[in-house]
Amino acid sequence: MLYQLLFPLADQFQLFNVFRYITFRTAGATVTALILSLALGPRFIQLLRRQSVGQNIRDEGPKSHQAKAGTPTMGGVLILIAVTVPTLLWANLGNVYVWITLFTTLAFGTIGFIDDFTKVRQGRNLGLTARSKFLLQTVVGTLTGISLLVLPPAHGFEPTLAFPFFKTLVINLGVLYVPFVALVLVGASNAVNLTDGLDGLAIGATLVAASTYAIFTYIAGNRVLTDYLQVPYVPGAGELAVFCGSLVGASLGFLWFNAQPAEVFMGDVGSLAIGAAIGMMAVIAKQELVLVLVGGLFVMEALSVILQVASFKLRGKRIFKMAPIHHHFEESGWAESKVTVRFWILSILFALLSLSTLKLR
Repeated sequence: MLYQLLFPLADQFQLFNVFRYITFRTAGATVTALILSLALGPRFIQLLRRQSVGQNIRDEGPKSHQAKAGTPTMGGVLILIAVTVPTLLWANLGNVYVWITLFTTLAFGTIGFIDDFTKVRQGRNLGLTARSKFLLQTVVGTLTGISLLVLPPAHGFEPTLAFPFFKTLVINLGVLYVPFVALVLVGASNAVNLTDGLDGLAIGATLVAASTYAIFTYIAGNRVLTDYLQVPYVPGAGELAVFCGSLVGASLGFLWFNAQPAEVFMGDVGSLAIGAAIGMMAVIAKQELVLVLVGGLFVMEALSVILQVASFKLRGKRIFKMAPIHHHFEESGWAESKVTVRFWILSILFALLSLSTLKLR
């Protein structure tokens, strides 16, 4: 909005020329999202308490978590507000990728909202069935894939898959790109959802992933940098760095209230939306496979659940004391804060490894 309003005035007021720079608007979006989160957070948490929107804790979870029952949940609504408003304020609203990403993020957030609301209304930790949730996520992911596939050639977006470490290995998926996008979005959203089990854990890892994809999206939209690094060029993708900045600021603001002991939980409305947002950044920047590294912590959490379930069904034995894996370390005697901080460190290491793929080609 500010870009459309103020940049055209740059000829009369040279100061407004700064709005042409994505880096400036990304910084503006980050600060705006942070301030918005901190300003709205206390009142929003009070509202949740007045409405008795409290978290229900699974009986089979760690015993130490039972004391968290009743903590306000659905804080992801605050995250979505703090992402959407700055994005609309600072991004170039003529950019189609901004709108597709916002739609996908809010749509996944809506699915999470329905799930959270059902849990609160029923007074137990059972919301939408896994099948219903997966079906809704798949529908939204498919619609997103179709919207990208049918973009006019003028946008320069192609249904291709680029491989890290290889300069020229690019596969055109054609119509298969649609289910591929759906797979990325559904996988990313559920991986973040599984990670959201400790105070500050998921939002801290989100902060790292969003910062990393701010770099990837900026590079993807810059012809000079893509030619130098020999990565796919996507005209207009750089504008998503502003969205990433909003997510970074929103994450910082939410972490203020979500740090141990958490005053509010994000709920599925937050985790599903965040996962979809990260997945969209990967898709638009043509760094889908690198998402395995950028979101390495999320992948590790999801794999621990898959391996645990598979092992128990096939062998009747568990691999971990409890899954997702952060609970395994809790059951091993690590304090919750220690697990969270050490997992944040892992997420930073994964992010640095992902950035190294830009030169290892």
